[in-house]
Amino acid sequence: MKAMILAAGLGNRMRPLTDHTPKPLLCAGGKPLIEYHLHNLRRAGISEVIINLAYLGEKIRAHLGDGQRFGLSIIYSSEPEPLETGGALLQALDLLGTDTFLLINGDVWCDLDFAHFIRQPFVENNVTENQLGHLLLVSNPAFHPYGDFALAGNGRLIDDPEKIHPQRFTFGGISLLKPEIIANYPDKRLKFPLVEVLRRAITHQQLTGEIHSGHWSDVGTPARLQELDNYLLHTQRTSASKTPNQNY
Repeated sequence: MKAMILAAGLGNRMRPLTDHTPKPLLCAGGKPLIEYHLHNLRRAGISEVIINLAYLGEKIRAHLGDGQRFGLSIIYSSEPEPLETGGALLQALDLLGTDTFLLINGDVWCDLDFAHFIRQPFVENNVTENQLGHLLLVSNPAFHPYGDFALAGNGRLIDDPEKIHPQRFTFGGISLLKPEIIANYPDKRLKFPLVEVLRRAITHQQLTGEIHSGHWSDVGTPARLQELDNYLLHTQRTSASKTPNQNY
């Protein structure tokens, strides 16, 4: 399985931090955000990664290189300007191939075990030919109180534009998708958001979802980056304090 990390955004809400640094290279817990994804992918056994680039993209390329030091092979999909999430996938279709791929927003942090997440029945056994993807959902954060989609008892996603369904959750920016969800989208164009595609697939009952109960952060503002940094540093200190001292 291949993975794609979306890393081409302008990061306007993160300014001035992103004036000279692309958002995926901003640090939390002493490490650039994108590196957490790369290490997680390697642990899950995924070795081929596509990263789209636009704003300050050469800095990402210079920092990550070909991925060898992470135990990965990284290929870049360069955009003359940010093509939005749907346009980015459309441009990268030839690189993604024909199999289900893991898609990750470069500006989220999550303690999700990718190895567990990618073991979905439709991926391993192709049990549901009609299914085009599987989305990670999280509890609605304060900055997005009404969520994005609802979840039915059978795991199928429900589009609820009126925001009245009692079981609404926020899309966590991590998903498993079949390439045809983009290739066969009738309204594809140079620049368009992925959410259009997801809503259409949900209408046709082609997407499922699962709720992640662990830690998740959408690093969309400097304040949220600081919150994540504090959380990770606290976690690291707690973990270190529990490690037996071998120097006695």
